[in-house]
Amino acid sequence: MNRHDKHRPLLPPDLTHARLTERISNLVLRDPSPRSWFMALLVCGLLALMFIGALGYMFEVGIGLFGVNIPVAWGFPITNTIWWIGIAHAGTLISAVLLITRQPWRASINRFAEAMAMFAVVLAGSYPIIHLGRPWFFYYLLPYPNDMELWPQWRSPLVWDFFAIFTYLTFTATFMYMSLLPDLATLRDRASSWFGRVFYGTLAIGWRGSATHWARYEKANMILSSVAAPIVVAVTGIISLDLAVSIVPGYHFTIFPPYFVAGALFSGFSTVALLAVVLRSMFGLQDLVTRTHLDYLGRMMLVFALVVDYAYTQEMFFAWYSGEDYYRYVYIDRWTGPYAPAWWSMIFCNVVLVQLLWFRRVRRSPIAMLCLAITSDIGMWLERFQIVFTSTHADYMPSAWGEAWPTLWDWAVYIGSLGVFGVLLLVFVRIMPLISLHDMRGLIAKRNKGGDDG
Repeated sequence: MNRHDKHRPLLPPDLTHARLTERISNLVLRDPSPRSWFMALLVCGLLALMFIGALGYMFEVGIGLFGVNIPVAWGFPITNTIWWIGIAHAGTLISAVLLITRQPWRASINRFAEAMAMFAVVLAGSYPIIHLGRPWFFYYLLPYPNDMELWPQWRSPLVWDFFAIFTYLTFTATFMYMSLLPDLATLRDRASSWFGRVFYGTLAIGWRGSATHWARYEKANMILSSVAAPIVVAVTGIISLDLAVSIVPGYHFTIFPPYFVAGALFSGFSTVALLAVVLRSMFGLQDLVTRTHLDYLGRMMLVFALVVDYAYTQEMFFAWYSGEDYYRYVYIDRWTGPYAPAWWSMIFCNVVLVQLLWFRRVRRSPIAMLCLAITSDIGMWLERFQIVFTSTHADYMPSAWGEAWPTLWDWAVYIGSLGVFGVLLLVFVRIMPLISLHDMRGLIAKRNKGGDDG
């Protein structure tokens, strides 16, 4: 924390270890759920049922229900895969990279950021399977022992996506579980019911808070944090290579791997900011998830938005500088063609509106941050939409040009997936601590010793 931020505390001045433990654990064990939580769960539950119903009908009829066609053969499923992967990445960055760099402001937001990453990557992994056409044969992507000598086609982007997403899912689940261990033991010790003691005691796997346990915990946490950044870069890089290795104009850009990483972090931090505003209001945590936390999240959004904006200019510059008529036409088509509203809306959300984050008053306003987080997520979804659709609907052969538009079933699956994400997150914050107890205790201890953090 720099000298300009010392007058903006991250912790209430009267917060003690006992008060923090009682307050956060009571949210799980004793306090009734707020009415806003029930309303949100009802809405998300209805959307989740729509998702299940749409998938059930799609499995019965086939992916012809979607708007995909030739030449736009990927459509919504791949668009949403890239978008959900991006949202998943900021959770890992907040939990791991900010831990390595000793950033104290991560303590209040890392728990629901980790949960966000976990559930987002599950949804990201579901879309390529949905897009397979015969999803019940998804195990053909695995190099499993079999008598028919069927092996994955390693040149297929589907296989790359499977291993990238599965690796990231495994890492995220492991990292989140490690982070939860001390808090699970706290809930085990404070639970009044037999079921609560057994449930949290089983998950705590014998944690007693001894010096040996803490030493191993800190070592394992540091090891996992050290491999987090390479995994984030590798997973998003592999997803971007699905496009960049082709020769399709609009896909074949070497800037895609770093461009996709920056875009993933931008949308990820935007979603963390959105959740921070919603959950602090829902559970009355304004003193723990403060405006200072929103300020830092706004700064991270601005940093990665500027990197994304730079990538936009580089794409356009090299498309024009290359002298290739087809590459130039990709951008002329994006500006004036049938998908032009998506491109200009993306620019408005990701280039124009985010400039408001230069102002401290905007970054510290919950309403402003909520609005900018929503528009940034919409803008990043539009970016993935226009990359997937505009690059394929008009390529080298004018005789093969065509348009594809999402159908009602495309929207039902996508909006329904938002409901599934909401249900998973809302249930998680009711059975697990919303804020990391052991990280917050570390801030309190440092403050009591005369440190500046908090």
